[in-house]
Amino acid sequence: MFDIAPGILAVLAFGFLLGLKHATDADHVVAVANIVDKERNLWQSIWIGASWGAGHSLPLLVLGTVILIVKGVALDRYESVAPYLELGVGVMLIYLGVSAAWNVLRGNLHIHKHSHGKQPHVHVHASHEPSARHQTGHENHNSFFILGKPVFRVKSFAIGIVHGLAGSAAVMVALVPTIDAVWVGIGYILLFSVGTMIAMAALTLLLALPFKVTSAKQTLNRYIVLAAGGLSIAVGAILIAEITLDTTIMPF
Repeated sequence: MFDIAPGILAVLAFGFLLGLKHATDADHVVAVANIVDKERNLWQSIWIGASWGAGHSLPLLVLGTVILIVKGVALDRYESVAPYLELGVGVMLIYLGVSAAWNVLRGNLHIHKHSHGKQPHVHVHASHEPSARHQTGHENHNSFFILGKPVFRVKSFAIGIVHGLAGSAAVMVALVPTIDAVWVGIGYILLFSVGTMIAMAALTLLLALPFKVTSAKQTLNRYIVLAAGGLSIAVGAILIAEITLDTTIMPF
């Protein structure tokens, strides 16, 4: 039977728990909140969070493996460029917030309510979107109960990569050189990534709830989208200010 030392188990367990906590960072939450607003199936919104977690994990796995092999040299190089990558996250958050708010303010977000037989349907689309969904994809009010098949979300994956490259996972990366065995270090990174994916999938489900509940109430739905966009802009601006001023404004 394969015997694993208690110390190794503790390292692996810590990686998983750190991943669960890492998903709740403010910049992660507001980024996902601004791409989940058009998802009307709550269960399908899970795959937005899972795709973000996969994208977030990819650069960490590559970077962590390199650090495990060459130790301090790679970590020093990463720490020298991490602030610039974090600035990129701030710019991305501002872009996501402005994009969401602009779509609402210029009237691109439309909510249509139809009745087909005795069953009411609601679907949301932007006026510039291709209307494959508009033509055939009416969203059932009971879609919460439809799990559906896994759907890979490219935009969410790309946003996750940007976050993974930035310095918000510095705690995880900083601990990697202290792990002697490469396989333990890779296991630590993988469990960190799994924890992040699970936590973000669950968070995305919760974040999609207010958009789903207000989907038939156009004015309230727009206010929620605007609030999410404004929060994203604020967090992005704070991140940029923290890097440029070398201070801590947001303690979470």
